[in-house]
Amino acid sequence: MKRLTYLFTLLSVICLAACSLDEEPKASVTKDQIFSSEAGLKTYVYSFYEKILPSGSDLNQIEVELTDFGAINNLPDFQVKNSYSEVNSDGWTWTNLRSINYFIVNCTNPGVSESVRNNYIGIARFFRAYFYYGMVRKFGDVPWIDKPLDVDDPALYAARDSREAVMEHVYEDLQFACNNITTTTDATGSMVTKWTAYALASRVCLFEGTYRKYHNLNLSTSANTWLQRAVDMSKYLMDNSGKKLYTAAGVAKSYRALFTSDVPVTDEVLMAVCSSADLGVLHHANWKWTSPTYGNRFSFTRTFINTYLQTDGTPYTSRKGWQTEVFYDECQNRDARLAQTIRTPGYTRDGVATAPDFLGYVRTGYQPLKLCLDGTKYDNAALNTNALPLFRYAEVLLNYAEAKAELGTFTNDDWAKTVGAIRARAGITGGLTSKPATIDTYFQQKYFPSITDPSILEIRRERAVELCLEGFRFDDIRRWKCGYLLNMSWDGMYVPKLNVPMDLDHNGTYDVLFYDSDANLAAAKAKLDWATVSKTCAPILVVGGANQLQQVKEVEAGNPAAGYYLTWDTPNDYKRVFGEKQYLYPIPSLVMVKNPNITQNKGWENSASNDGN
Repeated sequence: MKRLTYLFTLLSVICLAACSLDEEPKASVTKDQIFSSEAGLKTYVYSFYEKILPSGSDLNQIEVELTDFGAINNLPDFQVKNSYSEVNSDGWTWTNLRSINYFIVNCTNPGVSESVRNNYIGIARFFRAYFYYGMVRKFGDVPWIDKPLDVDDPALYAARDSREAVMEHVYEDLQFACNNITTTTDATGSMVTKWTAYALASRVCLFEGTYRKYHNLNLSTSANTWLQRAVDMSKYLMDNSGKKLYTAAGVAKSYRALFTSDVPVTDEVLMAVCSSADLGVLHHANWKWTSPTYGNRFSFTRTFINTYLQTDGTPYTSRKGWQTEVFYDECQNRDARLAQTIRTPGYTRDGVATAPDFLGYVRTGYQPLKLCLDGTKYDNAALNTNALPLFRYAEVLLNYAEAKAELGTFTNDDWAKTVGAIRARAGITGGLTSKPATIDTYFQQKYFPSITDPSILEIRRERAVELCLEGFRFDDIRRWKCGYLLNMSWDGMYVPKLNVPMDLDHNGTYDVLFYDSDANLAAAKAKLDWATVSKTCAPILVVGGANQLQQVKEVEAGNPAAGYYLTWDTPNDYKRVFGEKQYLYPIPSLVMVKNPNITQNKGWENSASNDGN
């Protein structure tokens, strides 16, 4: 809670936020008081955490709107045909950058030793790199600003700088941060350290290298140069940080413990967003992922759940009869992360066996629990106290593996210490020491039909499984140029028969009954002690008109005896679009009114909408 305490203290000591690029910061202490002591530098730098980093509740929102492996209630405008343009775009905001630049430019007092000053400048440059990484991911070319601007500064009306120039500056900031931040350990797990800087550098370099490769960007610094940077940054952290995959809680609990502990699991977590009941800083994971009315009711798709391996390391879709396995059976002998990501048979809340909640939440049958606490007392407001990781060692391992695979230098030893080690933590026993030699055709055809390298395919599988719900998927889709994935239909669990109640977790009580007509529902109820059954069983109408969102489709067309798959919102599939221009967002229209030197991103000119082109 150290960082949170400092942040709250900061609010009563100093106010350094500015409203625009050209406004002087307002302060209740003098500039000399801030920059003449380490305590002043530390106080100023603590303000960046709150301004630049996402909150715990932000982290619960990132993944659920623009992702391919979950069904949701309401599509974001960005993905709905003809619903998003430069008029409703946002995010072109520079206030926080000015605060960072003000610190960097003014941190020159010789009364503070150079090494101390450079440590805090390194932290500031970490945050500047983090800020610009977000801006480039969203808008591409942006103005590079490395000083606080006065009201008459010509840079206020400058054009956008090239992606090449901006990202080289970002890399320089990260290099400075890595070389000058002196803190290497943080018991709270919530502060920027040298290793956090290396982790961000690993992430940024992989993104930029693969983005340039798959988008065929012919820039001065090649994709391979960025990929090698990702390798170098990752490897230095792997070799020197002392971080490791957390395994102390065993195969069945270690993975999820990273996301449910109030105190960051610093064996693996390099930096987390912490919460505190005492300080009233809480987030809403449980409320969001269990409520029938709050949030978007995100449910995983069956297509994604099918990509979780069996415990022997083979694809689930190589299992005989997998297409018609009911929920209980499909959850057996699988990657242990499956039961630590969704509610599976055996899951309990407050000591009570708890199946996927069709009564109040889930649509496809696959209900997330990864970020939630198991006590129901957290469900009805922003009450979560668990810390949520921003950077962790497993991501660095995957960054290293992917960069080497993309460079063509990936070895069996690399596989063993990255993907193999991560899968071993998840209880997988096969294929841990040698990189794959064959392609999983189901995974390839469903997700990445143009990729023929088995290692790259398996690393991409591993990123999806290991990092799901942590905010990476949309960025991965964009950098791989796989926007088509966002238009996949949303499928769900297998239903062998309609009008028959199902005991999903085999605990002796019925959980859901999918029916196709009121008459058939009435007939099913007549065969049951419905007064008892109805306490746990949700009757769900799954066939009907075009406006009905939850439906079923036959496993084999024209053969209802083969059973059904749940679907969600398939009548509205045609509304979802992702065209070439959507790999970047449009510059908000008011930006170009204020500064005519700013030009619009390609395809979004003249208020063009997201029409799928």
